[in-house]
Amino acid sequence: MTRSLVIKCTTGTDENVERASQAFTVAVTAASAGAPVSVWLTGDAVWLAVPGRAEAVVLEGGAPFAELRDAVLAMGSLTVCTQCALRRKLEQSDLIEGVRIAGAPTFVEEALAEGAQALIY
Repeated sequence: MTRSLVIKCTTGTDENVERASQAFTVAVTAASAGAPVSVWLTGDAVWLAVPGRAEAVVLEGGAPFAELRDAVLAMGSLTVCTQCALRRKLEQSDLIEGVRIAGAPTFVEEALAEGAQALIY
């Protein structure tokens, strides 16, 4: 059985984009290897799920954020934290297609599932 990977990305469009790039790069690499992948966006990382925002983030030497985000959506799931969305006045209609909004109970369920590995960036 392939282990699933649950990644929580806590940074995005702020000054620490390198950590977000690492989270997405690991997610895409794992998904490409056949692992079920779920990426959770919390804090300022939620902005990466808003149209045009990932396209505006640049990290020298890193893959384009929009391409990484789209690859995660194509091979896994992308979730925005409920409370983080509320604090930023974001609703489902503000997010790109395919992104869901869910809360801590869903994250905990995924992270504690048998065979799951959770990482936080």
